[in-house]
Amino acid sequence: MAETDGFAGEPHGPVPEADGEPMRADHRIDIAGDASGTVIAGNHNVVIDANGSIVNVLPPRERPRPERRERVALVPRTQREPVGREADLDELKDALRRHGMVQLWGPPGVGKSALLRHAARSLAPGRDGVVFLNGAHREAEDIAQEIFEACYEAPGYAPTEGELRRLMHDVHVTVYVDDAELAPERLRVLADSAPDAKFVLASRERSMPGESGELELQGLARAAGMDLLERELRHPLPDAERGAAEELCTVSLGRPLLLLRAAGLARLDSSGEIRLPRAAEIDGVLPLLLDRLDLLDTEAVNALHLLVTLGDAEVAPEHVGALCAVPDPAPVCARLAGLGLATVTERGYRSAADVMPEVRRRFPGPVAVDRLCDHFVRWAELATTTPAQVADHARALEVVAGMAERQGRPDLAVRVARAVSPFLAESLRFGVWGRLLDQGQNAARQAGDATATAYFTHEKAVRCLMIGQRTLAAVLLAEAVVLWRQLGDHEGVDAALNAQQYAPPTPPTPPTHPAPDTGPLGEGPGAPPGSDPGAGPGTEPGTMTGPEPGTTGPGTGTDPGYDPSASPGYDPVGPSGSDPGGWGWSDPGTAPAADSVTATASNAGAQPGADLGAGQGANPWTAPNPAADPTTHIAAHSSGAAGAGGVAAGGGAAATTTAALWASVVAVVLGVAAALVIGVAVYQELAEEKRIVPVSGSVTESSGGSSGGSSGGSSGGSSGGSTDGPSDELAGVWQEEGGSLFNITRTGGGAYSLKSIGPCGETSTHEVTGGSGSYRGRMPVWDESSCGKRLGEVVLSIDVSSDGTTADVDVTEPAGVEWECYTCGSRTWTRPS
Repeated sequence: MAETDGFAGEPHGPVPEADGEPMRADHRIDIAGDASGTVIAGNHNVVIDANGSIVNVLPPRERPRPERRERVALVPRTQREPVGREADLDELKDALRRHGMVQLWGPPGVGKSALLRHAARSLAPGRDGVVFLNGAHREAEDIAQEIFEACYEAPGYAPTEGELRRLMHDVHVTVYVDDAELAPERLRVLADSAPDAKFVLASRERSMPGESGELELQGLARAAGMDLLERELRHPLPDAERGAAEELCTVSLGRPLLLLRAAGLARLDSSGEIRLPRAAEIDGVLPLLLDRLDLLDTEAVNALHLLVTLGDAEVAPEHVGALCAVPDPAPVCARLAGLGLATVTERGYRSAADVMPEVRRRFPGPVAVDRLCDHFVRWAELATTTPAQVADHARALEVVAGMAERQGRPDLAVRVARAVSPFLAESLRFGVWGRLLDQGQNAARQAGDATATAYFTHEKAVRCLMIGQRTLAAVLLAEAVVLWRQLGDHEGVDAALNAQQYAPPTPPTPPTHPAPDTGPLGEGPGAPPGSDPGAGPGTEPGTMTGPEPGTTGPGTGTDPGYDPSASPGYDPVGPSGSDPGGWGWSDPGTAPAADSVTATASNAGAQPGADLGAGQGANPWTAPNPAADPTTHIAAHSSGAAGAGGVAAGGGAAATTTAALWASVVAVVLGVAAALVIGVAVYQELAEEKRIVPVSGSVTESSGGSSGGSSGGSSGGSSGGSTDGPSDELAGVWQEEGGSLFNITRTGGGAYSLKSIGPCGETSTHEVTGGSGSYRGRMPVWDESSCGKRLGEVVLSIDVSSDGTTADVDVTEPAGVEWECYTCGSRTWTRPS
């Protein structure tokens, strides 16, 4: 068979701009170009269509027969050899020889990506070859599919989990994954998908101590740092500047990115003489560099503005050229990378993280969101655009759709999501497809677009069938049938009814409790996660995923171990109004921007988790990831998603229309599969500068005054991060066993204020009253399917210990309610040290 050789993403053709007003997505969108095709996932044959996909089941004899490639050589693009990394390369080689998995980790700007790329090209490959991939914003299952496609010739086929392991058995490749910011359990899923492969994973922090080999990458030694400066200056260092160069190497801790910027500033000096920045100027190198760039290179400044607008998303140079009117964008992007202002990736370029706040200060706002949406939709409509290219730009599409929602244009977000959904389905990257479907459905509801809501519901159901989540698929298909019928769309009804025959039946009326004999994911008694017992003859046990990436967080596309707050970048979908400028960051006043790259000897330990692409100014006390710590959120289930664990309510006796009735059925069935974690998210405190940042992203300055509507009450506990002593008992900051933080403020007269966030970003304040160590209050339960509708309340009981350091907390449901709180119970709070 042919040997593969090339990049993870190929260059894209130019994207022409078109005149005229952008198309509104009030009704069904007809997608031009090739927006349809056929893919096979497990034993499901799916005809992808821009107006609703059709599912059939293939008998075993008709399933694809993947052909294994004789040798794989999927290597990164050529780069200059990193300076001073010979010893690190030898250590990595030794760790790879002794371990099946090696983590290469270190702070941002230290050169992890450069060393990983160099290793992929220079170290001996596995017996069957080498695969280099970028894992940024990719779920473990999507990365596993990429590895499979590199090793096998099987276009349009995604094997089940069991089939994937069988096919990858005895495939000895070495897999290098950059930006592998996955939770440990998801890294294990990735490793298990190719049991005989070796993995080298680059990440910001070590996450699997004792389970893998590891190499912590440090900054360059002084001699190597001097060599790097000379190479970037393209000239030997003058004797007069050697002392300054040595000080730069020391103060920068040898981080190549900072030295790169210092050399770039020297090259831009108009005097014609080499003069390096002094050590005292190290924190001001970035503003100085941008000042010089403003004067000398307008095209580069405009390109950087676009990259910053797209946050941590990578974008091919052709898009930069089309959106910035740059005739030859590749050299412009390369110049930005050469100055340390942008990062080279396999798919293109992205802005360096710490550049974002400085660029934002220089521009009144981001690139216009309607222009961005129109550009990417028109690009998707081109006959030359491929599913792989769209999947490569999925993060940019997520960011753009999120900007549109925040700026009050959900119709634009719907337009983007509908245009690219068929391509993402054809790409077989089910994780990112799920995230875009979730964004599209939320935007469609905000826009009141009934056709788009039906479409996204239908496609989410098809996706669930493709990855083996048959119970959830049954519920979504039932809802899709109702929505299509309400629209009078007979083709949509027929497609949904056709797919229903491959899913288990849904109950005609919502039962009070979930069936007692369901398996872990509602697939049947004792069924293993991801099994598909009812798909028909020849069904393969196991599926493409374990717990479905689309059913484990506050968004149906979120991977169980994929935490956007921990991945390079930010979550582009925030509550409306949380980002007044529409940039995708918190406001500059929210928190001081963490200068994660410009490290000095005195601040090297600050913000060790921030990395290239990580959102700046991130609050380390923001609300916890619901999938990681579900016990602090109370919610009802959604018709479009389900999460793992959590305090949740199911049922839905409040439903009064046909659509609401099906949403109630969803709430019951999803209670078996998992609990969608939305609802109550508690204010967290930011220790730096005494700011409180709620989940919604709005900012409340702590003044120490009274709150919660009580006038004249004493100020009580501090809201700046300190905790009141035992004398105040309840007020202050508390921490739950899972790590969640709560801020409670005394309002006077034995009353306390606890703030929470609803599923649509609405803030509500809840009163807790009591004294002598015993307090009681109520918190709401939200029905996400009707966005913001309260189903009722649960009772919160807090008993503080006599020394005021711990509290026993009980969450219970009132008697006689129509819904059920599945995970109400007891927990313990402590005062954080």
